[in-house]
Amino acid sequence: MDISVVVPLFNEEESLPELYAWIEQVMQANEFSFEVIFVNDGSTDHSWEVIEKLKTQSEHVKGIKFRRNYGKSPALYCGFAEAQGDVVITMDADLQDSPDEIPELYRMITQDGYDLVSGWKQKRYDPLSKTLPTKLFNATARKVSGIKNLHDFNCGLKAYRKDVVKHIEVYGEMHRYIPYLAKNAGFKKIGEKVVHHQARKYGTTKFGLNRFVNGYLDLLSLWFLSRFGIKPMHFFGLLGSLMFLVGMISVVIVGASKLYAMSNGLPYRLVTDSPYFYLSLTAMIIGTQLFLAGFLGELISRNAPERNNYQIEKKI
Repeated sequence: MDISVVVPLFNEEESLPELYAWIEQVMQANEFSFEVIFVNDGSTDHSWEVIEKLKTQSEHVKGIKFRRNYGKSPALYCGFAEAQGDVVITMDADLQDSPDEIPELYRMITQDGYDLVSGWKQKRYDPLSKTLPTKLFNATARKVSGIKNLHDFNCGLKAYRKDVVKHIEVYGEMHRYIPYLAKNAGFKKIGEKVVHHQARKYGTTKFGLNRFVNGYLDLLSLWFLSRFGIKPMHFFGLLGSLMFLVGMISVVIVGASKLYAMSNGLPYRLVTDSPYFYLSLTAMIIGTQLFLAGFLGELISRNAPERNNYQIEKKI
């Protein structure tokens, strides 16, 4: 099979028939063999009924229905698991991503040899309150990830070589950083394509400003995991050792100061009367705890077998 199109969705019943008809038209015009996997992320409208109807009309339609709303990353994770195409395309269900981009994305993967191609909505039809934070967010993501050539990490329209989606784990809200996940998995040929962005035709956006706060927290988590995920002792052990060393040196200085005063007949006070003694003791205790945290981190590192256990009600 040439292409799998994975479409995560939440309450998009109006746009689904038009989106599928558009995708089907593009696929038939280019003679692609294809499948479209709709992942219904706990919609409360009639989205699943629309998907079931589309399934009766076309053998190319597949559907996954979550029992409740988990989020975009779990939807992509399950969609990737089902995908059979040599090239996997992701797009949003709100008709803001154009299926007309699919042939060129497919060519960039199959002929230009990219592992992943991310869309760049250079001209957006979003309010300034959304575009300005997006630019700041992407600038930070470029700096932290080291992927300098991407302008829009969070664009829903992306193309992947099949091996990529089968070897990355998208969880939590990490869909924003799939290029970073791919890079950490060893897929380093990552490209970008300017894509057309359309104004939303039906419904309202499902994303609020809180996604930018969550985005930065997720980026920090991903950076930490990529650097220290399998070697937490390198972080906690180093920090703990430094804290313990500072505390020990401080205690020695406090004790030496008293001994010096005693030997020279100078006035002195008990070590326990000095606030520096307690600060030093606290630093040593914290250093020990951080060091032990490193050992515990080594034991539990990357061992969360239930992290991607989602309740799927139906598959068609």
